[in-house]
Amino acid sequence: MTARLKTTSHNPAITTIFTADPSAHVWGDGKVYIYASHDMDPARGCDLMDRYHVYSSTDMVNWVDEGEILRSDDVTWGRPEGGFMWAPDAAYKNGTYYFYYPHPSGTAWNDTWKMGVATSDHPSKGFVDRGYIEGLGGFAMIDPCVLVDDDGRAYMYYGGGSRCAGGELNDDMMSLKSGMQDMVGLDDFHEAAWVFKRNGIYYLTYSDNLHGNNRMKYATSQNPLGPWEYRGVYLEPTGCSTSHGSIAEFKGQWYKFYHNQEISNHGCLRSVCIDKLFFNEDGTIQTVQQTKVGGFDPVGEPSAPNPNEKAYSAARVGGGAILSGNVVSGLEHAGAYCEFEQVDGAAGGRAELHVQYATEERLAKLRLTVNGEDWSLLNALSSGNEENFTGYASFTVPLKAGANNTIRLTGGNGAISVARLAVCPFND
Repeated sequence: MTARLKTTSHNPAITTIFTADPSAHVWGDGKVYIYASHDMDPARGCDLMDRYHVYSSTDMVNWVDEGEILRSDDVTWGRPEGGFMWAPDAAYKNGTYYFYYPHPSGTAWNDTWKMGVATSDHPSKGFVDRGYIEGLGGFAMIDPCVLVDDDGRAYMYYGGGSRCAGGELNDDMMSLKSGMQDMVGLDDFHEAAWVFKRNGIYYLTYSDNLHGNNRMKYATSQNPLGPWEYRGVYLEPTGCSTSHGSIAEFKGQWYKFYHNQEISNHGCLRSVCIDKLFFNEDGTIQTVQQTKVGGFDPVGEPSAPNPNEKAYSAARVGGGAILSGNVVSGLEHAGAYCEFEQVDGAAGGRAELHVQYATEERLAKLRLTVNGEDWSLLNALSSGNEENFTGYASFTVPLKAGANNTIRLTGGNGAISVARLAVCPFND
């Protein structure tokens, strides 16, 4: 599926909802996938993080929201109160995709961390929780990273509370071969371990303990489990109280995936960013140049509208909303809404929704409800003025088969007008 999205070769790269902790991978289909945590809006704290989403791209310009793949309600062994779905990672081996995530098993969350595993035969759908890895977890031990080496051996890394550990996984990718060992040689480790390999050198990157605004440092080794040689800082503070991210190569160019709080100005409502990453001839990493609008050069061109996309005008409004022609205004009022009825979900399953809007506000929001279920607050970034309907917010949800779906957008979070809703079912 190729969906219509506004060009995102700028930062933040993902704007419709708040996402953080991007784990980027390039799989055999030639796409780059981002497995991100989700800061739930409105913000209260990191305890509310839930509902992991995956994003994919063929060109680093057009990003498709592949939809939600796992939420705390799916984790039978997890914390009864839910939440606390923190920074994840993913891996692929022998036809199976593995999704690793930290989650507490008890109400006393920081003392009961475990490392959950979900699996699928597809990179962005169909994940089923398989339990957790025995022998991993405990106080503050979070942020999984899995490296599948060139010889097929797989290694798990994780850490928090100033301790980083690593160990080899068995072939099942869900159990440890011989336990974990501390990663030796790191300087001021805090959390956010990420390991990758380039030209025979292993790189371990992580965030440090700089108060209130972490930096990201890195170390190198000739062996996947160290010992490590500290190399320095490669990502300066991003303006966010946390730093986290990943490094991946796509079509010959290396990229740094990270997050900031540029959209929200709130450390618990973060946004994924992407910038190019460069190496010196000796293999050391150059400091990443953080960019904003007009950032890294795109690899490809924005996609054209999908011919399978269907557009809908609002069928009903209420709560003070006004329908004039096809345009709904008045959505700044609390409780104002517009509904789109008889939305076709084709054969049923995932469908990407595109809300076309206009707003002169820096950040307005709309509450998305699908068939009576509350899904998310959607961000609507400024389109310049209230007559310029060039704003697009994209979000993927499951729809019922046939033309019997109802989608509601509720306002009360800024002045915004909606022109239409477009729906593009995935060919699942």
